[in-house]
Amino acid sequence: MDFTVIIPARMASSRLPDKPLADIAGLPMVVRVAQRAAQSQARQVVVAADDDRIVTACEAHGVQAILTRQDHVSGSDRLAEACQLLNLNGDALVVNVQGDEPLIPPELINDVARVLAERPGASMGTAAHAIHELSEFNNPNVVKVVMDARQMALYFSRAPIPWWRDGQAAEGFKALPSPAPLRHIGIYSYRASFLQQFPLLPPAPIETLESLEQLRALWHGHRIAVHVSDAAPGPGVDTPEDLARVRRLLSA
Repeated sequence: MDFTVIIPARMASSRLPDKPLADIAGLPMVVRVAQRAAQSQARQVVVAADDDRIVTACEAHGVQAILTRQDHVSGSDRLAEACQLLNLNGDALVVNVQGDEPLIPPELINDVARVLAERPGASMGTAAHAIHELSEFNNPNVVKVVMDARQMALYFSRAPIPWWRDGQAAEGFKALPSPAPLRHIGIYSYRASFLQQFPLLPPAPIETLESLEQLRALWHGHRIAVHVSDAAPGPGVDTPEDLARVRRLLSA
């Protein structure tokens, strides 16, 4: 299996300024992410940065990095430019690993690449894991996914899906439905040709309502294959509190 990991990294973050360069046990966070990705079966791992400071930090630690434009609207736009800069052909498999996932399991990266490689009818691959806490099922910040019989995504939502008609009580759901609902994990694989096409697709109404970019692909008729992981990945870093937690975990 031949694939490339691209890690989009940008300096602008409202909740955690200069997030890619945040120190975690002596290394910038984006370097930590790249080092984890390098433990996967990827042929190459590349950071797609929007700032020279990120490129310099990566190169200082032996991580390949390329400078992309600062005006990209989304991470997928940045990935599309990175594919061009890396001269990847249209059939190349690309895994998008978020730059704020310093504890990402390397095997999960392999699994997301594999699920797309094994599904020629899919344009994208992603991952999910079972939800075991009722609070997560009801939490709009936890994105859920439902699949068909071939483990292709039918829909992603911030709402509790599938909606358990007979499981409601006055205060909400009384328990989790069975089989367990699935929490979406924000890691994606793409064919490079689709990455070039995706930014040109008009945004979908459901994408705007849910604020979930992957719904654009479904809206326009593209299929997303889903790998169901046995466990959740390590915590990502969105806030200073998240950063402190990951620092404690890695220091331990």
